[in-house]
Amino acid sequence: MWLAFLAPFFYVTYGFANWLASQRDDVGSIVFAWERGIPFIAWTIVPYWSINLFYGLSLLLNDTKRGVDRLAGRYLTAQIVAVACFILFPLTATFMRPQTSGLPGFMFAVLGGFDKPFNQAPSLHIALLVIIWDHWRCRLKGMAAIVWHVWCFLIGTSVLTTWQHHVIDIPTGALLGFFALWLFPRDGELPFAGFRLTADPKARRLALFYALVAALALAGAVAGAFVSALLLILLWPALALAIVAFAYAGAGAKVFQKAADGSISLASRVLLLPYRLGARINVW
Repeated sequence: MWLAFLAPFFYVTYGFANWLASQRDDVGSIVFAWERGIPFIAWTIVPYWSINLFYGLSLLLNDTKRGVDRLAGRYLTAQIVAVACFILFPLTATFMRPQTSGLPGFMFAVLGGFDKPFNQAPSLHIALLVIIWDHWRCRLKGMAAIVWHVWCFLIGTSVLTTWQHHVIDIPTGALLGFFALWLFPRDGELPFAGFRLTADPKARRLALFYALVAALALAGAVAGAFVSALLLILLWPALALAIVAFAYAGAGAKVFQKAADGSISLASRVLLLPYRLGARINVW
C-alpha cells in the first residue's frame, strides 16, 4: 500500500521541482574548484540506479507493519523536505557528461528522461541511501553485512562519479537522512508523540534560548553560503539546537532516544553531536 503511494508521489513531486527550476533563469550552483578533478566513471551508474531496487525491497521485506509505517515515514520526510529545498533554493549541476554507450549509456539515457540537472541540495539520493543503509545494517550479518556496506559506499560515491551531484549535496543529503531516521526511529516512541507545550517557565526560557540560537545558526548558514559554501556546516548545529529546543518546549527527554540499557540511536548520536560537544566544552 505504501509503495503504491510513495512511488508516484516521488515522481510527481520530484518532477515538479525539476520543471519549476527549469522555468527560472536565476538558478545557481555551489561548486568547489577542486571538484573538476572528480573522474567520470560510467559504470557507477549501476550502483547509482540500484537504490531504486532497494527502496522498494526495504518496504516489501519488512518485519512488522510498524516497521513498514516507520520506514515509509522516513521516506516521506526525506522527500518532502528535499523537494521543499529544491523549490525554495534551486541549484543546478554544472558538469557536462561525455557520451556513453552500452548498458551505462542506456541507463544514463533513461535517467536523463526524467531527471534534469536540478534538484541538487540536499541530495535526495544520499538521504534515501542513509535511510536504506540503516534499515539493513542491523539485519544483515557476516559477509552479507560487509557486502552491503561496500555496495552502499559505491552508491554514495556514484552521485559524484556519475557527475549527477556536487560535493555539497552529499553532507546536506546525509543530514536530511539522519533527520528522517531520528523523526521515525526503529525503536521507541516517536519524538513528537504526545507533545504538550510545557507550563514550566524555566523550560520555556530554555526552549526559547535554544530556538533563538538555532535560528541564528540557520541564518548564518544561509547568509554565509553566499561567502563560502563551507558555512553551510552551520545547518548541523542549527538542527541540533532546534531539537533541544523542541525537547524543552514539551517533547521531553525522548528526543535524545536513549534506551533503557543506555544505548543511544545512531541518528541521535549524529544529529545531536554539535550539542553534546558544546555541552562537554561548557563543562570543561
